[in-house]
Amino acid sequence: MHILLAEDDALLADGLAAQLKGAGFAVEHAPNGAVAEYLLGRHAFDLAILDLGLPLLDGLSLLRKVRAEQPLLPIVVLTARDSLEDRVSGLQAGADDYVTKPFDFPELEARLHALLRRTRARGSGLQVGGMLLDRDNRRATVGGEAIELSGREWAMLELLAERAGEVVTKDEIVRAWMGDEGDSTAVGNAVEVYVHKLRRKLEKPGLVIRTVRGLGYLLESPAPGPTAGARG
Repeated sequence: MHILLAEDDALLADGLAAQLKGAGFAVEHAPNGAVAEYLLGRHAFDLAILDLGLPLLDGLSLLRKVRAEQPLLPIVVLTARDSLEDRVSGLQAGADDYVTKPFDFPELEARLHALLRRTRARGSGLQVGGMLLDRDNRRATVGGEAIELSGREWAMLELLAERAGEVVTKDEIVRAWMGDEGDSTAVGNAVEVYVHKLRRKLEKPGLVIRTVRGLGYLLESPAPGPTAGARG
């Protein structure tokens, strides 16, 4: 499970990241709200942990932005703000859980696993940038509007979305189409043709399929520029 940890206290972030990694999570740390926004727009995370007192872009503003753009992403607020008003504001802004500092790691870990279980139980949706993939129905939508995809386009898009931010080789795409018997030398040109078609269809959600020469293809969402905001 890939977690984004947005926390400006370096000592706390280092300690918590080490505990999360020890519990089997892959962790990426953002020291401020602007970096967190950048990473969330570029990579696919299974869960985000957000502090509210982030510099450059405060946690509550970041929470609202992320919730609007990635409605399926599980988000836990981890903050020293423990008033009822703060809790209500965080939950209303889109947090799935609200944990106050100081905290015991075993409880936090249990909450993360519970949230991930609930998320998996809701269905097999996958969100990348502004695009939502419904894998049960093999359907991709942007703002509720469907993207028309052929069978091969869907298989390619699903693979690229699952590995958003990582390079997918041509051989892996061919195997997604044809199974282990697929031969990339026989359909190599077809991969390039379908990449070209898919690029055009992903212009509206603002997604880019980048060619990594000699390696393969990478799906990414162009990151927004740094946003100034009040420290909360």
